[in-house]
Amino acid sequence: MARKKIIAGNWKMNMTPSEAVELVNTLKPLVANDEVDVVFCVPAIDIIPVLEAAKGSNIQVGAENMYFEEKGAYTGEISPAMLTDVGVKYVILGHSERREYFGETNEDINKKMHKAFEHGITPIMCCGESLTQREQGVTMDFIRQQVKVGFLGITAEQAKTAVIAYEPIWAIGTGKTATTEQAQEVCADIRKCIAEIYDEATAEAIRIQYGGSVNANTAADLFAQADIDGGLVGGAALKPDFGKIVNYK
Repeated sequence: MARKKIIAGNWKMNMTPSEAVELVNTLKPLVANDEVDVVFCVPAIDIIPVLEAAKGSNIQVGAENMYFEEKGAYTGEISPAMLTDVGVKYVILGHSERREYFGETNEDINKKMHKAFEHGITPIMCCGESLTQREQGVTMDFIRQQVKVGFLGITAEQAKTAVIAYEPIWAIGTGKTATTEQAQEVCADIRKCIAEIYDEATAEAIRIQYGGSVNANTAADLFAQADIDGGLVGGAALKPDFGKIVNYK
């Protein structure tokens, strides 16, 4: 069965609620495409206005992070139930910025993966290597560890519905993009890793995105690769050009 492409925008820490509504209204007609899943992952404060603004369109809304506890004394965090209560369908977990600036570990991300599935939220789990790791030749050793620990205890049925985003850290926001060959090679290896953990059927079902300076010029080539099932898009998701990425064909 052909995997449906998933093209998600990661807004990061951008857009006030009023700016967010304006952006959604601009992008709504531009991202209309029923052949792909279109997801806007937005800051927590923007979730409700974005959901309202996106009503009646093909835009699904995701969060950029969540905590692995149900509720309690975790000042500043957001729970899975808070997200599902308003209609959030996706959550980005383990983005390299969360790992680097906020000290999130593979184990933390695994706990969040379990919580997301428990609440029926589709996780977009990020993985990727630094430039040093690529130069040292340990890219796949590092990514395999992120994937194996991230999916620890997750069932095959759950894994089939998950999304993995491969984002080489050295290509995020730098304007550098991994070559199409580099991106395809790693995404294929991630699929092999999932096959090792589970089986071929699970590996065939799971969707693997590429992220890292994806833009209107690179999208078509990247998304044509056998193991790349869409993109996690940063800066370009905040511009009308995002419509060209969604309608890459």
